[in-house]
Amino acid sequence: MLSPKRTKFRKQQRGRMKGRAFRNNTITFGDYALQVQEPGWITSRQLEATRRTITRYTKRGGKLWIKIFPDKSITARAAESRMGSGKGSPEYWVAVVKPGNIIFELTGVKSDVAKQAMSLAAYKLPLKTKFIEKS
Repeated sequence: MLSPKRTKFRKQQRGRMKGRAFRNNTITFGDYALQVQEPGWITSRQLEATRRTITRYTKRGGKLWIKIFPDKSITARAAESRMGSGKGSPEYWVAVVKPGNIIFELTGVKSDVAKQAMSLAAYKLPLKTKFIEKS
């Protein structure tokens, strides 16, 4: 699973998810892409499950690009711990996405195969997504 080698700070604040994506909102490498339609977090586990689904459906044909990286640490408190006593330890990593962000790009396969692969992959994600083609 994806996670940063090192970060400047161990723990991050949650932040806000408002507005649309200005960067990473057009297809740059491939011919087909999966685009996010709502703001949210995508965990490194969800990203890996989605990647596996696409590569297995395309039978490792074509080339796949992952356009986002989980670089935000999410902390969690121990179960049944009392209030106070500071922030919990980092548990997992997420990528923050806004509407319009492209998650995956794919090339080297037919249009119907790419569409079906991205459709199966979208089930693994917690957000609404859209299949787009390079115009």
